[in-house]
Amino acid sequence: MATFSYRAATAAGDLRSGVLEVGSRGEALERLRRLGLTPIEATPIAAAKTTAAPTRAGAAERRAMVNAVGELAVLLGAGLSLDRSLSVCVENTANPTLKAALGELLKRVKEGAPLSRAMTDSRGLFPPMASAMAEAGEANGRLDMALTRLAETLDRAEALRQTVTSSMVYPIMLVSLALGVILMMMLFVVPQFEGLFSDQQAKLPVATRLVLSASHLTRRYGWMGLAALTLLSVATWRWLKQPGVRLALDRALLGLPQLGPLIKAAETARFARVLGSLVEGGVPLPNALGIAQRSLANAHMAAAVARVTAGLKEGGGLARPLANTGLFPTMAISFLRTGEETAQLALMLNRLADVLDRDVRTALERLVSILTPAITIVMGAVVAGVIASIMSAILGFNDLALPS
Repeated sequence: MATFSYRAATAAGDLRSGVLEVGSRGEALERLRRLGLTPIEATPIAAAKTTAAPTRAGAAERRAMVNAVGELAVLLGAGLSLDRSLSVCVENTANPTLKAALGELLKRVKEGAPLSRAMTDSRGLFPPMASAMAEAGEANGRLDMALTRLAETLDRAEALRQTVTSSMVYPIMLVSLALGVILMMMLFVVPQFEGLFSDQQAKLPVATRLVLSASHLTRRYGWMGLAALTLLSVATWRWLKQPGVRLALDRALLGLPQLGPLIKAAETARFARVLGSLVEGGVPLPNALGIAQRSLANAHMAAAVARVTAGLKEGGGLARPLANTGLFPTMAISFLRTGEETAQLALMLNRLADVLDRDVRTALERLVSILTPAITIVMGAVVAGVIASIMSAILGFNDLALPS
């Protein structure tokens, strides 16, 4: 791929300039014509090399990036040049990781690289959607509007991610508390009764013997078990990172009751949001579909979209092949079909994302409302079982002491 700066005339006779990332000068001219512009010139720009190390964006970086992109859009809309707008964003950004990334963007832009290429070379901090939407804005001369849509899309994606994370905090804390209580009983409470029952082990109730054995094993082999569990967790995590294993796991997750439909809805919402923003920004549908595919965390759904993308490049439609995968909600296919028939695909994709986002939040709230009492009941049952097993032995202690 090469980068070309261009000048072109609109149908009204106004001049526009910008940059395009295409394979050749001929493709650049053809892209301009498809955008309704009359090409005047297209000049190649030498791309600068980057040695930036891969960066993984955390929650703080993602939130700061949304604010920075929105601020950059406002500055460009106010008439400031791109390099001056980036300079202001660098000065106003407090997050050190994002500040360094924006500084690198500014450096690349001053060297003549387009913003879209500089975002691509950020190697992990900016998602693929960011560079694609920036390229669309550069192509049609409306970079400020493209960045505004990008900021809105990133903000909604981050809001959904935070919703999912927040919804799982309380159940995880509850499970941790339950395990802590049970562990404390096995280590400190149950051992207090071992001496009392030491001479009557054979006559103890089965439940009491099981609890005493569990306590003994926990105290004697607990550290070994913890080490083995840690090693097993690391080995399992690395095993699940293998593409084939992850694909099989993601396929199995989609088939689970309750959880499978929730995953499909969440993945489809994110996919529709990204695809709708790219199409609205002027990115050709095959390219937009390939980029939106990367937003899918489920490998099985991503592989299905990759096959659809290949068929779309050969002239196929979108709604029918997505329906044939059997992985997307029926409502999503209906929205897509309506968008294709009315030539309002971007609008319908954004509406679909809004509807699915609302459904996902509702389903998560319902799931948490079920999990919370369920975990409480299980924790109470286990603790009550341990106490009951000890108390039943104590209450029958006089019978245990009688000779057989």
